[in-house]
Amino acid sequence: MPSHDVMPNMELYQPVQVEDALEIADRLAERGWLVGGGQDTYGWLKDRAKSVDALIDLSGIESLRGIRETADGVEIGALTTLTEIASSDVLKSSYSLLTDAASVVASPQIRNIGTLGGNVSQDVRCWYYRRGLSCYRAGGNLCYADTPQGMNREHALFDASRCVAAGASDTAPALVALDASMVIRNGGGERVVAAEDFFVGPANDIVNTTVLRPGDILTAVRIPNTWAGATFYWEKVADRNVWDFSLVNIAAAFRVSDGTITDSRIVAGAVQTTPRRLGNVEAAIRGQAKNLQTAESVMTMATEGARTLAHNGFKVPLMQNLVKRAIAA
Repeated sequence: MPSHDVMPNMELYQPVQVEDALEIADRLAERGWLVGGGQDTYGWLKDRAKSVDALIDLSGIESLRGIRETADGVEIGALTTLTEIASSDVLKSSYSLLTDAASVVASPQIRNIGTLGGNVSQDVRCWYYRRGLSCYRAGGNLCYADTPQGMNREHALFDASRCVAAGASDTAPALVALDASMVIRNGGGERVVAAEDFFVGPANDIVNTTVLRPGDILTAVRIPNTWAGATFYWEKVADRNVWDFSLVNIAAAFRVSDGTITDSRIVAGAVQTTPRRLGNVEAAIRGQAKNLQTAESVMTMATEGARTLAHNGFKVPLMQNLVKRAIAA
């Protein structure tokens, strides 16, 4: 029986140019695993829940780091650390929704190493799946969490097609709310995908949580100035203030004129595999006063269509109250 105290044997590639990384990723295809900070990767491999023939360590590619102002917003390299994002004056001044989200990911030590690209690309946190059990997401024919005996306190309320795991990224809802775009390169060139379309749920793909496929590298995230300087609200509720993943989080951006909401983006995290944009709430509050009365009148709309499991029913009032707080703040 293999030891779980050491990493399994595998090849290691450490390119310093994007072009070299793309060539290696294309050549290895499914045999290779891209690594940024490695905070999600190394757990998978050490626990033997997943295995690959080779690691492609992207950390030496300096061109994938940094925050750059552009003519129509900002561009953030995919290898930019969460600490760099949380402390960026450029982002704080115009896109504080993202800095607030990045500042509460895991712990300071993990934020120092973890990257934006890794945070949005991480796999779901369901312990049945992570333990290596043959659930639907792992190619089996059962969801262990969605059973009367299942441990599902942290699992999804919405869009649970076979798999009820919830997404783990704190930065993902903020990027969707900011109307960000993801820049993806492969051997065939570059494509830009809206953040809202970058994440995929189990009804569309039971194996992957993003549109990234073998040979693809997420190189940057672009945030347009559409929501620059808007009124933002971010809140994360977790069992502990550090380390833990969200039970529910909310990322919201508002355009307000004379106390009236003219436009908004409200996105919840940890309630399904992908960030959940609350379009019905956005539509209901357009033209309404940004106050407690408006918030209370629409808060229950946030959870329309929710399907609770045996132990996650508390997420319904939690999500409703986070939406209320975001609108009333």
